[in-house]
Parts: sequence; structure tokens; C-alpha cells
Amino acid sequence: MIIPEPPGPANFIMLKVFITDDHELYLEGLVLLLNNQPGIQVIGSAFTGESLLNQLPNQDIDILLLDVHLPDIGEEELLLKIREIKPSLKILYLTIMRGTRYIHKLLKYDIQGYLLKNTNITELTKALETVAEGKKYFSKEINILDTNQDFRNTVTIEDKKVDEILSKREIEVLTLICKEYSNSEIAKKLFLSVSTVETHRKNLIAKLGVNNTVGLVKFALKNKLIE
Repeated sequence: MIIPEPPGPANFIMLKVFITDDHELYLEGLVLLLNNQPGIQVIGSAFTGESLLNQLPNQDIDILLLDVHLPDIGEEELLLKIREIKPSLKILYLTIMRGTRYIHKLLKYDIQGYLLKNTNITELTKALETVAEGKKYFSKEINILDTNQDFRNTVTIEDKKVDEILSKREIEVLTLICKEYSNSEIAKKLFLSVSTVETHRKNLIAKLGVNNTVGLVKFALKNKLIE
């Protein structure tokens, strides 16, 4: 989707941003919101990794605002292809994924920042401006230890309520996982497809920063979702 250039003085320097996110309503709202910020112009957007890669060669972009989870391509494969097309492109992630497993993988590809979607427009604008200046920007909740972007072993979530971290559906899926239901059994019980349940399982592992089902069970026990 190509976004028309907003009117303004010819000599006014705009920060050119391209956004990729698979949630259409969220993406459209973000485009409108950022285009209303002084000095920022959203020049294009995409719902899939394939669409992004097709548009990238012909776009003059300062910052790519990117979600971690896209339905058609893995995050590392996408980053490799982005770097082949535009090796020096500044990439700022805006995502719900909290797990440090994801962040550690992405750091290998010299990303410029990682911001959680529970942010506000003030912090998002600050993050874009910081990255545009050649600096790194990471959400405070990521807990960076030093300027080399080393991270703690876990993301701090103890100070948040479970329903601030997980959706109602994710809590339902987590509870059934902990009761040893299979993906197909969960799908039947919640009237979902098996692939949707598998996606929920992956997202739970990523959001909570755990490595497997055992980690999910420990989280559920600690937060009294199961006994």
C-alpha cells in the first residue's frame, strides 16, 4: 500500500517510514497516527513479508517499522532478505513479542530497536527519532544491561497482571495446554483450527520468554491459572 505524501514546504525534511504489520486495522491506524506527527511521513506499508520485499527495492526509506510475526515468512529469513536488498536500512521492531529468544536472534542482524506494542505515540515518535540519529532504542521493559545490547535472562513481567500480558483466548489455550490437552483437542474444545492453536502456543512461548511447555506450566502455576 503506497501512502500519498502529505503537503508541506519543499525544503522541510521528513523522516520517511515504511510499516509492515499483518493486522490491517492496526496498520491503517498507525499510518494515520504517524502521518499526523511533525517530521514523519509514512511512505508505504505492507501486510506480508512478500509484499514488503517486493516494494523495498523501489522505496527510499529511512526506517522500517516491522512486526516480528508475519504469516508468510520467518523473522530471520525476512531479515536476511531485507539485508540483501538494503544492507544499511534502519529497522525498528514494533511487536507484542516479549521473549528474549526472539530479541537475541534479531540482534544478530543489526536491528536498531525493539519496541513493545503497549507503547504510546510519544515513545514511538521518540524511538523513530532516536533511530534516525543513528542510535539504538529498546523498550524499557526489555531491560538492557549495557550499551552493547546484552539482555537479562528473562523479561520482567512480574509487575504486570496476567490479563495485561495475555489475551483472554491465550489464557484459555494456556490453561488447556497445562491440562495436557493436545493441539487438536484444544482446537475442538475452543472451536478453532489446529493451526490457530499452534500459533497461540508459539505466541505464548514468545510472549512469556520461556523455551517450552514446561515453562508455560511454571508460569501458569506461579500465576494461579492452574493448581
